[in-house]
Amino acid sequence: MQYAKTTEVSAEKSRAEIERTLQRYGATGFIYGWDENRAVVGFKMNNRQIKFVLEMPDRNDPKFARTPARRQMRTPEQHLQAWEQATRQRWRALALAVKAKLEAVEAGIATFEQEFMAHIVLPSGETVGQWMSPQIQAAYESGTMPKLLPAIGEASFEN
Repeated sequence: MQYAKTTEVSAEKSRAEIERTLQRYGATGFIYGWDENRAVVGFKMNNRQIKFVLEMPDRNDPKFARTPARRQMRTPEQHLQAWEQATRQRWRALALAVKAKLEAVEAGIATFEQEFMAHIVLPSGETVGQWMSPQIQAAYESGTMPKLLPAIGEASFEN
């Protein structure tokens, strides 16, 4: 079952909750923006820039055109309500994820870098997750690890 599948909390309230949570845990900056099919939440904390890209449901997705049992077509108003519900659900899930990560750091379960690593923004503007995903895929496909320091060549860690 999807978290917050039936939430009535608006996307705006969830975004504001994320901002308040970040302030409470010591963030030193916060940004928010959106375009047609995604929203971006960014913040500064622990001398790092963090970015979450939240893919929004597509208003034209056929799943919003029919009832959950897929037997009846929805009216245009019901279609819009179903899309809005999916949008609210995603924002609630992001609010939960951010809060859980920050609490794990606060409780000493993990470090800040461990919890937010995939979302840390690198100097190139990419996140660590965007940069690493192709390398992880290549390592699994080839069965070999990339060289530790390719500019230097093979490294030995034997004592």
